[in-house]
Amino acid sequence: MKKTLTYLFVFLIFSAACDFSAPTANPAPPASVTAPAVTTGEADSATEAPITLAEIPLEAGYGVDGGWFELYFTNPQSPLASQQTGGVDGPLTAAIDSARLSVDVAAYSLSLNSIRDALIRAHKRGVRVRMVMESENLDRSDPQKLKDAGIPILGDRREGLMHDKFMVIDSSEVWSGSMNFTDSGAYADNNNLVRIRSVKMAEDYAKEFEEMFVDDKFGDAVVAETPNPTFDINGTQIDVYFSPDDGVQSNLMGLLENAQESIYFMAFSFTADSLGETIRARAQDEVVVAGVMDDEQVNSNVGTEFDPFKQAGLDVLRDANEGQMHHKVMIIDESIVVLGSYNFTNSAETRNDENLIVIYNEQIAAEFMKEFIRIHSQAQEAN
Repeated sequence: MKKTLTYLFVFLIFSAACDFSAPTANPAPPASVTAPAVTTGEADSATEAPITLAEIPLEAGYGVDGGWFELYFTNPQSPLASQQTGGVDGPLTAAIDSARLSVDVAAYSLSLNSIRDALIRAHKRGVRVRMVMESENLDRSDPQKLKDAGIPILGDRREGLMHDKFMVIDSSEVWSGSMNFTDSGAYADNNNLVRIRSVKMAEDYAKEFEEMFVDDKFGDAVVAETPNPTFDINGTQIDVYFSPDDGVQSNLMGLLENAQESIYFMAFSFTADSLGETIRARAQDEVVVAGVMDDEQVNSNVGTEFDPFKQAGLDVLRDANEGQMHHKVMIIDESIVVLGSYNFTNSAETRNDENLIVIYNEQIAAEFMKEFIRIHSQAQEAN
């Protein structure tokens, strides 16, 4: 009863800020978002600086600008999503068009014409454009058009997946998240896309990219060499992990074991027993747990954690999107956000090239809670 009441309380607070009856609308930010000034740049600080968030209007998505970061969420329920226009690929295209020196791309797959054309434009104006990809997707038309334009692309050529989805632009900003650079990724699936303006983060991701593109080392052939595994931007701590070299699963377990109030998650694929067991153990200690998992993956995954979650009486639902619920997100104590390409699976831990970001910031967590509530409410209606 305590868990149910607590979760209902959280849901009512956030649902007041979200218009579920109008899926194309961008939910109004909660009152806690207002702050004295926008903070930009990097600075070492022990105190999380308040952030002023400004809505980024999108016709087929949600966006918010926090100065040193931007957050985007797809909206497959938008009437314009079927037209594949007005989505989160627009700001990423604009960022590529603004690149002056370099664009490094690690892409599991690519089919968005907007991104393809922006990369070709950058290459033609003298920007250094390089790319690594999952080899199984190299033969598709858009990667071939990039190669025909003279952009070098290296495939991973191995059984494990090159599953990253990130870009490093001008050695000063990183775009990452769960979204593949594909039509379905931007318009049919539930995904997140995060832009972080940080030289330190760019250095981390550039190092990972160079290991693949220059050293030709993928998967477990690399060693942990992240220059800035933990750093600070205006009082917000950020941890950066790459898999399989950084032991992501053990670090995630540490975060979950320290959860005091709540664990919310959106998981495309969840088969890692240790993570599932840790979440269920925290629920037994009165931590509120709720989640949404991709329906198709629940049906097809061997060893899915969905059944153990339901058997434990947890509020974990199958998603209601006809496309994929493709997030790989955990929100801990409404103050810590875990995101990236890393599915909660043993393959992500031991075989695939993956990236994961942990952000310690209540306001950013609140934005991810809005997305959780959108998806959870749709799942509730369907179930």
